[in-house]
Amino acid sequence: MIYQLTKDATVEELEAAGLGSNYAIRNGALFPSDANGVPWTAAYIQAHADPITDLHEDMAAEQKARSTYQHLIKLTDDPGITDALRFLREREVVHFQRFGEALRIVQEYMQCKKIF
Repeated sequence: MIYQLTKDATVEELEAAGLGSNYAIRNGALFPSDANGVPWTAAYIQAHADPITDLHEDMAAEQKARSTYQHLIKLTDDPGITDALRFLREREVVHFQRFGEALRIVQEYMQCKKIF
């Protein structure tokens, strides 16, 4: 999507959009960072070795992603971008549902009596 939106942009347009330093360092290459330019780090990954806690964390991450896509949809009027963002948003909803199903299965397993 980023390549599609910036492929015909001039250096001046990239600079005006605040992407001048990114262009100077990386040309057209993507660089995983947040909207403020803070690079992605594995520190963002949450894991607690407790399946219920981890599944709740996963579900929360899916909801955060869904709301981000919804916000991005509001920021664009490009039909191609909107369609792609809607697809990604709906995918997050499905992921949330699957994690919810996994959570239910884990909770049921943890409540059942174990006989060895």
